[in-house]
Amino acid sequence: MPNRLPGAVIDALHTLFSDHRATVLATAELLSLALLCYFAFVFGRFLLYWAGSAHAFRRNRAAAPGDPADFDWHLVIPCRDEEAVIGATLAGLRRSCPRAHLWVVDDDSDDRTRDPVLAAAARDPLVHLVERRRPQARIGKGAALNSAYRAICAALPAGTDRSRVVLGVIDADGQLGPDVTAHVANAEAMGLPDTGAVQIGVRMRNADDPRPLPGRGRTANALARALVRMQDVEFRAGNAGMQLLRRRTGSVGLGGNGQFVRLTALDTLAAGGGSPWPERALLEDYESGLELRLAGYRLTHVPEAEVSQEGLVSLRRFLTQRTRWAQGNMQCLRYTGRVLRSPHYGWSGKAEVGYTFLQPVVAVLLVVLTPLSLGISLATRIFFPADAAGFEARFGPLMLLAFLVAALPLVLWGVTYRRTAHPDRSPATGLAWGLLLWLYTYHVFPVAVRAALRLLLRRNGWAKTRRNAERTAVGAPTALEG
Repeated sequence: MPNRLPGAVIDALHTLFSDHRATVLATAELLSLALLCYFAFVFGRFLLYWAGSAHAFRRNRAAAPGDPADFDWHLVIPCRDEEAVIGATLAGLRRSCPRAHLWVVDDDSDDRTRDPVLAAAARDPLVHLVERRRPQARIGKGAALNSAYRAICAALPAGTDRSRVVLGVIDADGQLGPDVTAHVANAEAMGLPDTGAVQIGVRMRNADDPRPLPGRGRTANALARALVRMQDVEFRAGNAGMQLLRRRTGSVGLGGNGQFVRLTALDTLAAGGGSPWPERALLEDYESGLELRLAGYRLTHVPEAEVSQEGLVSLRRFLTQRTRWAQGNMQCLRYTGRVLRSPHYGWSGKAEVGYTFLQPVVAVLLVVLTPLSLGISLATRIFFPADAAGFEARFGPLMLLAFLVAALPLVLWGVTYRRTAHPDRSPATGLAWGLLLWLYTYHVFPVAVRAALRLLLRRNGWAKTRRNAERTAVGAPTALEG
């Protein structure tokens, strides 16, 4: 009897559905049409955004570098348990920016992060250590940045022209490329007095590392190389195009690595006892950019200047980091009303911000609706096989076409990345990178679902991304954070 139960259930359902065949088929067709319209909307908005980003990327023209001497530079490096990387980071930043003040914020590290910083400060009067202790410490990157802001303000001489003071935020493993400050100071960036902040480009320093996992096998290293390469493609192609599109729409987003902010803009956000960076936000960088734009400041992107960082080689840490980003993105939905009412955003800027805000929400809905669509198709085939062919003939090709069309822009980003970043590689390699980027992009779906669950469970804690060095036991700067 137990073995016949599933068949009996199917027979009963078949009888029930057959008695209401017209109603069931009409409902299934209506649901299929509604799902198809939603998928078409999602793919349509994605293609429109990609087209704008690709056009902005192709039409970008670099501005002439400015004079770094026009500004006073203060680079802030928030740290927690960064003993393995901070010494090399300080040395690299000093080579790139010989006249900049370097402010290391030790957010109550358990290791000896402060020791190499104090040693560097003993040799270099422009290196400073800001120490934080619990319970005020370890509550988020924004709080650490705010402590640096207060320390810098206290250290500035009386009468300083604060509009000429620029704070740069650099990850603990970050290294600036040549002439970064000159590019940030150009006439279309900090050279304009209404510019509140500049975001520079980001690249993965270990994208060409043949053995990102020393001591591991060929398969593990191949997967790690692919993961790092995709992060590099993502930042140097897709994200660069997105930021250049935002430069046109007036909605440039600030990142956790490579943002440069005018001190007077931070003063505006801190007025009345406030803080320049949100203290407990998961995307304090992007939110601070929203606040600056809402306050009337102009934000821009300078891809000619770059900061390098180490791409993550661990899939688990990568997904943890991206979950935090997606959850922080969802938290930004609370800005929707302010952005829509703001006179500082044009219609295109409001549309772009809305697209960004809804990205993880759209991903969650796709995760929910795709099984529903497949379930409708399966149920139709089981209970009404004669009608299934009609359903599949009408909706199947459209769904397949949408699936393939959505892949094309991602493949083209891989081709663009090869042409602009690695012209020495073959066109076939660029195509392979594009196909891999298509597969890589599917991480947004589990990440968005996990972020939504964390939000529902009110698990909003800020978790630091651990360094690659902690996994590989190699004492070189090796991780992506923020």
